[in-house]
Amino acid sequence: MAVNLTNADNALKSIYLDVVSEQLNYQINPFFAAIKQSTNDVWGKEVKKLVVAGLNGGIGAGTEDGALPTATGNDYKQFVSTLKNLYGTIEISDKAIRASENNSGAFVNLLNAEMEGLIKSSTFNFGRMLFGNGSGALCEIKDVNGTGFSVNNTAALMEGMPVEIYDAGEKLTYQDDLRITAVDRKNSVVYLNHDCTEDVGASGSIYIRNSYNQEITGLDAIFNSSVETLYGLNKAENEWLKPYEKENQGAITEADIQLCLDMIEEQSGSAVNFIVCSWGVRRALQKLFAESRRSIDMMELAGGFKAMSYNGIPIVADRFCPKGTMYFLNTNDFTLHQLCDWQWLAGDDGRVLKQVPGKPVYTATLVKYAELICSRPNGQGVISSITEA
Repeated sequence: MAVNLTNADNALKSIYLDVVSEQLNYQINPFFAAIKQSTNDVWGKEVKKLVVAGLNGGIGAGTEDGALPTATGNDYKQFVSTLKNLYGTIEISDKAIRASENNSGAFVNLLNAEMEGLIKSSTFNFGRMLFGNGSGALCEIKDVNGTGFSVNNTAALMEGMPVEIYDAGEKLTYQDDLRITAVDRKNSVVYLNHDCTEDVGASGSIYIRNSYNQEITGLDAIFNSSVETLYGLNKAENEWLKPYEKENQGAITEADIQLCLDMIEEQSGSAVNFIVCSWGVRRALQKLFAESRRSIDMMELAGGFKAMSYNGIPIVADRFCPKGTMYFLNTNDFTLHQLCDWQWLAGDDGRVLKQVPGKPVYTATLVKYAELICSRPNGQGVISSITEA
């Protein structure tokens, strides 16, 4: 069978869409695989979710013939957040299509390579968003020397990423083709394809291109006290939005872990069912268990992931979890609210492969409109500044 654009278009819609959707929904990381996805509470371009703050009134004790408790009803609050536009794009040159038009096997390999690249890139970036605050920031700039940038963290950086720089809230608009060329993770230095010495100060930050304040609301928005609002509500005016925090921990102990679990249940009634930590914290836990001669229990999670276990609660390490940090979460409180599942952007003619104007290449774009909401922020907790191993 001769290979043409019609064949390619049909393959993307009928074969690859389900496979890619499955990968992006359940293989990003264990935490994301445990989160439910729903089209509920989506109103136009926003997510509007009613949540209950505290307990219902109308409960009390009294005398045998005294007045009954007065019903006060639930104290409802409304979370409001904009659906975020999540995209993934592949690009195929006209030359590549024509070179494989008489070889269906070569064409399948071409599509497979493009889709694998899309899944790899999307998995990296969406996994990163889960631990962010929606700003799209990858790292903070500490110093600039030519094309080299000393940064505070390289975990969210990868060679080839298209980026942009904001300095003191202002975007460097003269460079729209900035890309990462190399990452020196040992010395926390990232190299770009332009010399920005004269234009960027130490107050700048590096962002994914076109993603400034456009990403989903991740865990940092819940736990970072410098983020003043959450889902449209002011944290200072709503104490029930604040999670449990134990700071300046130092060496981790089992007693500290149990204390965090107990305090979360005491302040919210929530039962933690998922723990996420940095790789260094996981090593510290393994060392702790080894020194106490306690065997490390393992368990299998949704999506085929494996994790350590503490009293039946999975402990998962993630590259994007901040250093020295352990998050205590109830995944039942998290929902990815979405307008629809992953879909290809289609033109008026129904095609998903479209030529880039003025270029001999074709692109196809996956899209999902979604936002992550935690319905009970005070049912979560964190231990920070843990000494890593």
